[in-house]
Amino acid sequence: MDDDPPGEPAGGQAPTPLRWLRSVNHHTGAVAFLRRARRALPGDPEFGDPLSVAGVGGPRAAARAADRLLQREAVTREVSLGALQVWQALTERVSGRPANAEVTLVFTDLVGFSTWSLRAGDDATLRLLRRVAQVVEPPLLESGGHIVKRMGDGLMAVFTDPATAVRAVIAARAGVKTVEIDGYTPRMRVGVHTGRPQRLGSDWLGVDVNLAARVMERATRGELVVSQTTLERIAPDELERLGVTVKRLRRPVFAGKQDGVPDDFTMYRLRIRRQFSGDEEEDDTAAGA
Repeated sequence: MDDDPPGEPAGGQAPTPLRWLRSVNHHTGAVAFLRRARRALPGDPEFGDPLSVAGVGGPRAAARAADRLLQREAVTREVSLGALQVWQALTERVSGRPANAEVTLVFTDLVGFSTWSLRAGDDATLRLLRRVAQVVEPPLLESGGHIVKRMGDGLMAVFTDPATAVRAVIAARAGVKTVEIDGYTPRMRVGVHTGRPQRLGSDWLGVDVNLAARVMERATRGELVVSQTTLERIAPDELERLGVTVKRLRRPVFAGKQDGVPDDFTMYRLRIRRQFSGDEEEDDTAAGA
């Protein structure tokens, strides 16, 4: 009885073409060579990992399918991903989106949410988060913003225009003030920063993303804080139309330096003129500004 597997030579005969192809496909030297060669191709040489293929787009969808269908550590996989890498790069070039284009990043979360949710319980917490999403997300999306990720009681969004981003978050914060769950109305703090983060798939990474998160951290009592980079890109007459005044934040006297924030990084609080009597417009010294 012939026990040799299909396509394999019998009795030590010369390798069949199928066996030779299998051997070459998994040849470690060939795979390593193609990986090095991909670094000379246009686009992301790491295209194909989970971060780079997240989100929408033909090349990303094809790469996700290739990840499921193609064997790992194989020549066929590297050749396929190399072609998709070039496709993705050409797609971005034709669409006119340069690498690391300037965008405005928005971070939000709810002040004191964790403490309240411990007392309120899961049912009330879920109702609050759903209601907040209903009033926060529409103004952002309708203004052309893109919600990158939702993070429990907050989110990260990205806009192409700083003034549009500020206008959208002003509307979103006004919406949050209409939310009431079991007698509780949350306060949302917002940080806005403009920079050139690295886009990877559907996510955004890099120093500017970290800075945007640090800007939000300074909005300690449910305020709207922007970086100097963002403020410089909004014309004074646009600030007038938005109905805001600008106040530079001082570094807290008794607080340590924020990690990951350069010494010359300046932030500003935007105050809505019609809300000067509200809780969020307390004296700056009380907020440690």
